[in-house]
Amino acid sequence: MIDPLNRWSAIGEKPDYAGLLTFAGLPYTEDPAELGGVDVAIVGAPMDDLVSDRPGTSFAPRAIRAASSPPGPHLEAGVDAFAELRVVDFGDAAVLPADAQRSHAAIEKVVGEVLAAGAMPLVLGGDHSVTDPSVRACAAKHGPVGVVHFDTHTDTGTEVFGVQRSHGTFMRSLIDDGHVDPRRYAQIGLRGYWPGEREFEWQRERGITSLFMHDVRDLGIREVVGRALAAVGAGPAYLTVDIDVLDPAFVPGTGTPEPGGLTSADLLLAVREVARGLELVGADLVEVIPNQVGTADSSALVADRVVRETLTGIALRRRAASSRPALSAS
Repeated sequence: MIDPLNRWSAIGEKPDYAGLLTFAGLPYTEDPAELGGVDVAIVGAPMDDLVSDRPGTSFAPRAIRAASSPPGPHLEAGVDAFAELRVVDFGDAAVLPADAQRSHAAIEKVVGEVLAAGAMPLVLGGDHSVTDPSVRACAAKHGPVGVVHFDTHTDTGTEVFGVQRSHGTFMRSLIDDGHVDPRRYAQIGLRGYWPGEREFEWQRERGITSLFMHDVRDLGIREVVGRALAAVGAGPAYLTVDIDVLDPAFVPGTGTPEPGGLTSADLLLAVREVARGLELVGADLVEVIPNQVGTADSSALVADRVVRETLTGIALRRRAASSRPALSAS
């Protein structure tokens, strides 16, 4: 396994613009045999062939890696996820431009390798359709999973612009194919003008929990997250975050922006609480369109922090299970 930090080992840190480009400067490997003992593996899924509006999310995994900063303790949560967990960067799935079927197969294969090694995959998309192969791999190992889904849209359409396979239809397919338990599926942040009553009626019939932006406004983010956690309950669960759940004021780089969304602060807290409260077996962050590869890209920067909060929540859950106190935030 290559350790990109070894040349800076004498001082214990390196600048984020130097060394091999991995998430948070993590050790890098593409060898499943080196995943033994790993808790979380970062996996890139750089495809955007199934978008319905603006493309560009294929550049996101690289941009998110470039925006990530070195490890350190979370000043609010009082835990250093990288000290608590063993995390590696497992590289990118071997996607093929203009061939969504083979790209999905490549993503499912890599995620399956992570799961087979006993680690949790944390996928950097890519358009939201990459959740489909990732969840399928998780369900193949754990059975039907519960899902917490942050998004402007439900992604439970039968088609988008007459096309059945897209980033707006994959959740319906996952439910219809038995990979997601709809009674353990909660959506957070819905707003705007799509989908319509037909899709929501389909959701109600299956017991899906839909939490809208007006619920966040009226109840507060903690109450909304609490309701989502109660709906998913115990058992294997998957977290998917479409960055367009944020208001475009906070994340200009996404394919289908919708005003009136979450603030960055609310999303970061919510993701951490979900990761702390559920038995996550997989997670992803999708639909980021970077403006450039580097730390100045605000969309990639908030995406990096969503990943960090997910890891922090997992670390808090593990710390609570071991009854060890969190680090002092003072």
